[in-house]
Amino acid sequence: MASIKPRPENLAPLILFLRGERVLLDSDLATLYGVEARALNQAVSRNRRRFPGDFMFRLTEQEFRGIRLRFVTASGRGNPDSSQTVMSSRKHRGRAYRPYAFTEQGIAMLSSVLRSQRAVEVNIAIMRTFVQLRRLMDSNRSLARKIEAMERKYEEQFAVVFDAIKKLVAEDEARRAQPRRRIGFIS
Repeated sequence: MASIKPRPENLAPLILFLRGERVLLDSDLATLYGVEARALNQAVSRNRRRFPGDFMFRLTEQEFRGIRLRFVTASGRGNPDSSQTVMSSRKHRGRAYRPYAFTEQGIAMLSSVLRSQRAVEVNIAIMRTFVQLRRLMDSNRSLARKIEAMERKYEEQFAVVFDAIKKLVAEDEARRAQPRRRIGFIS
């Protein structure tokens, strides 16, 4: 079973946004932990009380179809060299069940269920990835607020210019609407 090196740059493409949460699918987590998805799900089912609905949820059929479609499209229809998400599309292709999605809290809880050294390393990398994503989103929000403030500031200053342009355009349209006098002799 091939495993991914647990570094944020390798993990970020695996994180999906579903139901307003950033999640990782059970099969991607199993690959990261170096176990089969079946074994991961069995460990979770043995400790089901540790995974309430806000830690883990099963995808609906519609969500699952959407993810499969997105992976197939992103992979260039099966070209194994075209995308990192091809790995996920292959795993999800022949599933007999809809996958589970684990939120950040659910992934943290997995560390208490899976006790290998690899699980510890992977959980640390996943938590760092979530933190980096949160910081990136916060910096984007901050930048958007600054741009909006600048737009408001300059909108007031340029209101006079925009009004003058609108007035000129209106005058030009009015002038064009008037009948034109013909040049030349009338006989």
